[in-house]
Amino acid sequence: MSEIKWELLFDPQLAIDSLPYVLGGIWYTLLISLVSMALGLIIGFFLALARTSHFAVLQWPARLYISFMRGVPILVILFLLYFGFPVIGIEFTAVQAALIGFSLNSAAYMAEIFRSSLSSVDIGQWESSKALGMNYWQTMKRIILPQSVRIAIPPLSNVLMDLIKASSLAAMITVPEMFQKARIVGAREYDLLTVIILVALIYWAICSVMTVLQNYLEKRFANYL
Repeated sequence: MSEIKWELLFDPQLAIDSLPYVLGGIWYTLLISLVSMALGLIIGFFLALARTSHFAVLQWPARLYISFMRGVPILVILFLLYFGFPVIGIEFTAVQAALIGFSLNSAAYMAEIFRSSLSSVDIGQWESSKALGMNYWQTMKRIILPQSVRIAIPPLSNVLMDLIKASSLAAMITVPEMFQKARIVGAREYDLLTVIILVALIYWAICSVMTVLQNYLEKRFANYL
């Protein structure tokens, strides 16, 4: 322990000087995370419906998609979209590839969250709404979704925080988000440790804000249980 150079662990002055530049990439971090979350929610919801469908033509493609996306690392998907697809004439910008990749990947996880939360609503709710003359979509909108959303909020919040942290992988395809900018500062100043700790603290702060939002939403939807 005596040989460890603790004075080189963190340079406060470098962190303060680098903070504005590193935060310049926060917009890409939030863009990728929030847009991918929104698109993933939409895709994931319909995947969940297809996954639970009684029609094999809907159920099995959804099962295959979910299995593939959950089984392949997101970095492989990003490389496939950004470096692989141009071989066949399909080109995306780095940001477009990141948005598409994270949206499609997160949708698979959210589909399973939706499936489990929807199935947790008692079957009697469906039977009662049918007796009242409601159709499928009326029942889903007015009865099932409000109850299942509360159950889905904690795992969906985890997906969002995973997206925020995983957005740093977009640096590997040249997206100028926070981690990419931190790497540039670290290479320029020959002090990677300081800027890595700095960007870790920024990610922690963002995820802490999301945790507060999660707690608020849980209380907001608690009256449906």
